Amino acid sequence: MNLSSTSRKDGGRKPAKRKPLDEVALRDLALSYAARFATTGAKLEAYLARKIRERGVAEDEDGRTRDLDVAGLVNRLIELGYVDDDAYARSRSRDLTSRGYGKRRVEQALWAAGVDEKVRADNAPGKAEGRRAAILLARKRGFGLFGRKIDPESPVDEQRAAKEKQIAAMLRAGHDFDAVRFIINASATSEIDEWLAEAEADEADNQEGFGSW
Repeated sequence: MNLSSTSRKDGGRKPAKRKPLDEVALRDLALSYAARFATTGAKLEAYLARKIRERGVAEDEDGRTRDLDVAGLVNRLIELGYVDDDAYARSRSRDLTSRGYGKRRVEQALWAAGVDEKVRADNAPGKAEGRRAAILLARKRGFGLFGRKIDPESPVDEQRAAKEKQIAAMLRAGHDFDAVRFIINASATSEIDEWLAEAEADEADNQEGFGSW
């Protein structure tokens, strides 16, 4: 049986080969990506570089190719406000802390997205937000007072292993060791409430002090 040159043995068609990129096509790709996804300058630049590797660069009328100015295109989109690292970092930080992740995981995520150090620092969760995220995670995972209490009559090794497992999970989520230890070892929820209220009060005082300048 004859098969058409455009068909595979399974009856499907071969995917059409995409045209090499010129400046206009590259700009359109960049605009489409920025419109569909929250992104950073570094992520967009990496995406465009990958597309160039996949599709190549179009030749001009004389059969020559020239380098496409990916960095210049990305910078232009940043100037126009289509790409905003600060807005991305702010949104990503809120998203992660609302899911119970701590400051270290937030900073790691922003670093991976190519956000520079100053923007990462400006958008990292503060003390109160970090504590709220840690409490949220403990509630969700049933750690410390928020779950089944460790039986004080069980062997010491089992009690220690259970606590260490909870501590390790919270550390992996990016929380500070002192905060994790406080939550896991708290003897009453009122202690945790006061601990959070203390950080919130400090944060409010700092904001008032800043506003007085």
